[in-house]
Amino acid sequence: MKEFLTNKINNLPASATLAMAAKARELKNSGIDIIGLSLGEPDFNVPDFIKDAAISAINQNYNSYTPVDGYADLKKAICEKFKRDNNLNYNTNQIVVSTGAKQSIANVVQAIVKPGEEVILLAPFWVSYSAIVEMAEGIPIIIESGIEDDFKVKASKIKDYITDKTKMIILNSPNNPSGSMYSEDELRAIGDVLKNYPNIFVLSDEIYEHIQYGSDHFSFGAIDEMYERTITVNGVAKAFAMTGWRIGYIGAPEWIAKACTKLQGQVTSGANCIAQKATIAAIKADVKQISYMVDEFESRKKLIIELLSGIKGIKLNNPDGAFYVFPDISYYFGKEIDGFKINNSSDFSMFLLEKAHVATVTGSAFGCPNNIRISYAASKENIREAIKRIKAVLA
Repeated sequence: MKEFLTNKINNLPASATLAMAAKARELKNSGIDIIGLSLGEPDFNVPDFIKDAAISAINQNYNSYTPVDGYADLKKAICEKFKRDNNLNYNTNQIVVSTGAKQSIANVVQAIVKPGEEVILLAPFWVSYSAIVEMAEGIPIIIESGIEDDFKVKASKIKDYITDKTKMIILNSPNNPSGSMYSEDELRAIGDVLKNYPNIFVLSDEIYEHIQYGSDHFSFGAIDEMYERTITVNGVAKAFAMTGWRIGYIGAPEWIAKACTKLQGQVTSGANCIAQKATIAAIKADVKQISYMVDEFESRKKLIIELLSGIKGIKLNNPDGAFYVFPDISYYFGKEIDGFKINNSSDFSMFLLEKAHVATVTGSAFGCPNNIRISYAASKENIREAIKRIKAVLA
């Protein structure tokens, strides 16, 4: 029945992370013991003080439609958070609250990118960036990097890809899938390049900002000359383990915020009322209240790197943030193991799922076909067992 669907839908790829998670669930439901290391979802419970705020909102009978761009008290709290954590000065008219950071990103791209305009993506990039650009009829322009670059693209290389059609560049630090973080100096160097191109906007996805291990996070919008052309995206899913609560937000020039509000008003309207009230408690809290999660992620990172380093043919860097490792597994391309031919990273991920019963995600979905993404947002027990299985099948 594909002929009845639009070309936009027929040509739209399924999310690789969600597809692998669905495949893993299917095998698990059939009785196979699958260890899921594919989803970017913290395995912690939501902190009690956030739950209490949600319960209080329910008891206060918050149950009506919310303003399209978010409750005024939440937007005020977001402005305070941007000033406190990111040295960014926004007023409430510059804030839009959405149903997750994914909607925030889609709103911005739909509002700004015109058909045929180009959006630069720095590989590795989050799987949905390219699809979101294509839905806006924009053209994703991918700049590659690899493990030898610590999965970061230099400013001088970005300059080589700018054309008269370039409308936007999407930055993501800490990065999903690599965990790499751009330093302040590296981001300022990118800013120095973009200062010469006043018609290029920057979407800075900072959803993992609080999950970092010793490196200071820097917000691109804090570069004075780039403030008026930067849209900062954030949310509470990752740092506060609130993935299912679906709250994301932007800080942006007011005319962009108004455009996103206009679009959102015709698609979803305002985000969930209870989740918004809980988000106020989350972002007003001292970030030290979630340090136990970050400390545990760092401990798991050290563990998984130690275990993976003992497997022949796997190359690793040491990421500074998020909760992923992104090993280069190209050593195995062209090899046949237990009757399974591995030609690329997609084959490798499927091999691990079918033979080791461990779910990962192909790096091809992130613009890096030599890699796979492994999430360590899982218990140490599961991490040990998963890497033990991987090592066994590869041996």
